[in-house]
Amino acid sequence: MAEQVAVSHDVTELIKRIKDIKIAMLTTAEQDGTLHSRPMYTQEPQNDGTLWFYTEKDSAKIYEVRQDQHVNLGYSKPNDNLYVSISGTATVTTNSELIKKYWSEGLKAWFPKGPEDPNIALLRIDIVRGEYWDQPSNLLVRAFGYVKAVATGERYQPTGDEHTQVKL
Repeated sequence: MAEQVAVSHDVTELIKRIKDIKIAMLTTAEQDGTLHSRPMYTQEPQNDGTLWFYTEKDSAKIYEVRQDQHVNLGYSKPNDNLYVSISGTATVTTNSELIKKYWSEGLKAWFPKGPEDPNIALLRIDIVRGEYWDQPSNLLVRAFGYVKAVATGERYQPTGDEHTQVKL
């Protein structure tokens, strides 16, 4: 049976699913094309599809996005069976007004000098496309599906699954 995928052009459903997941795996491409991933802390996602991340101006990711702006972000919330993949374009800014706007005291662990730290940059990701898989998290629902699959020999097809692509 073919997977049913809903396609939407409304980024708000995508933002709604990631707003409470603070850590994303950011993937960039190195100069030789090798993919490089690392965890990043997401600032408050914007409803227009813009995501912001603090980083150091001299980090590898800055060099990589200046060579190739295409990036991917992976979010997951396994306890809720929620998985999100976002493709976007990255740009770097050192605009002090934006750095102050998105600043929070928790960032002092990485930038002890505060928002005036001369090595701070913001990585802006503009979402181009996203997909999410949102499945029922009820353990009994999944257990029933497993038992049914074993008993019938048919692949488990959970009801209530939602797989949606968002294209901007």
